[in-house]
Amino acid sequence: MPKVATFVAMTGAISFAAPAFAANVDVRMLNKGAAGCAVFEPALVEIAVGDTVTFIPTDKSHNVATIEEMLPVGATPFQSKINEQFVVTFTVPGAYGVKCPPHYNMGMVGLIVVGHAPDNLDAMRAVTQPPSPFMVRERFGAIFAELDAQ
Repeated sequence: MPKVATFVAMTGAISFAAPAFAANVDVRMLNKGAAGCAVFEPALVEIAVGDTVTFIPTDKSHNVATIEEMLPVGATPFQSKINEQFVVTFTVPGAYGVKCPPHYNMGMVGLIVVGHAPDNLDAMRAVTQPPSPFMVRERFGAIFAELDAQ
């Protein structure tokens, strides 16, 4: 009987320690990257609920903000300061559209997918149609193509 009690205690301790295993993904904010000028690298990030993303202003004059129409229900919008590293912990599952406000019209956008099979992707695809700026449509088109290819 003591072995069963020990197993139950160990299982409980491990389940409480699970948040310690949360992952972090670094996203660089660049003047020029593989996809062109004014980019987030990577532009597509897939994480689990509870993971964090660190946005790093590798080049000057960048920041990150959520795109209002591209948030999961219940998610809190965010915006960083220009030229400052910014860490976000994602606690609400779904897909989040992000942008660099000064370079949005140049297509500096990204997609953070939190959890599996987010239910707001179709709504996000609709937002990236006209009248969205041409470069925003182009970049999100490439991001969605990468996501769909997986």
